[in-house]
Amino acid sequence: MRDSVLVVGSGMMGSGIGAMAALAGRKVILLDVDRERAAQGRQRAMDCIRLRADHGLNTQEEALRAAGLMECSDNLKEACGRASLVIEAIVENMEVKQEMFARLDGLLPGEVPVCSNTSGLRITDISSRCAHPERTLTTHFWLPAHLVPLVEVVMGDRTDEEVAIRVRDELKTWKKAPVLVKRDLPGQLANRIFQAMIRESIDIVASGLASAEDVDTAISCGMAMRFPEWGPLKHLDAIGLELGLSVQETVLPSISKDQSANSYLKKLVSEGNLGAKTGRGFYDWKERSIEKDMEKRDRFIIEAVKATAKLDSE
Repeated sequence: MRDSVLVVGSGMMGSGIGAMAALAGRKVILLDVDRERAAQGRQRAMDCIRLRADHGLNTQEEALRAAGLMECSDNLKEACGRASLVIEAIVENMEVKQEMFARLDGLLPGEVPVCSNTSGLRITDISSRCAHPERTLTTHFWLPAHLVPLVEVVMGDRTDEEVAIRVRDELKTWKKAPVLVKRDLPGQLANRIFQAMIRESIDIVASGLASAEDVDTAISCGMAMRFPEWGPLKHLDAIGLELGLSVQETVLPSISKDQSANSYLKKLVSEGNLGAKTGRGFYDWKERSIEKDMEKRDRFIIEAVKATAKLDSE
């Protein structure tokens, strides 16, 4: 019987995706290259579920039920025999993903959607070896997948829009906020916006206009405080499009127009300063803890999700 969500790859992203499916009442199969890794993925998923329940994003009853809906496996053929939806969350490598999609395509009937959690590769290319590319699409969950509501549902050049809509509607039942992206472009939707912000942020630091910490503060304590309820286009409508036009005419000529990575970023990388993992990037991480910052980030996301849900219910 096809009644399970199959998550291929049980790492950080796959376990979070599996947790959200189980919390929505779906049977979940977490699949990895061996049962030990799959079992580790299930434990990570359980940690995600426990965190959500402990912070009131789900009830303890929902968490207990979800725990009973998750299983782990290393048998792709057997798992495909029970899958009604497949989400691939393996390594971000085109060749590896193409091979996996070709295998999935051969094991699944044509009506089962096959999705990739890719953050940057085109689903059109990933599914190029598939006989049924019309049922393939991207479902890009944002990290951490068990907390951030956004999922980008991206159609490839040959994706059937009805399949994409069906998957989008399914994800809504997972307490997700899916957006439908109808063209298969690099960066999908949110990353295209985010990369524009990163480009300008790096240029500001490189030009000496402000420090990295002040750039981050300007974003996190300014515009980002409005974003859960007040996106940039709603903001333009609120202030008046004529004012928005005037500001653009004034500011855009001086904004970075780089079409490749900033030389400042290239220099950091070439010198081996890769960020928290090496102790230095835009920040000096020898005196800071990335783990503590990530924990603080997650606590903020939890409170933002709770506040948004409360406002939406009023």
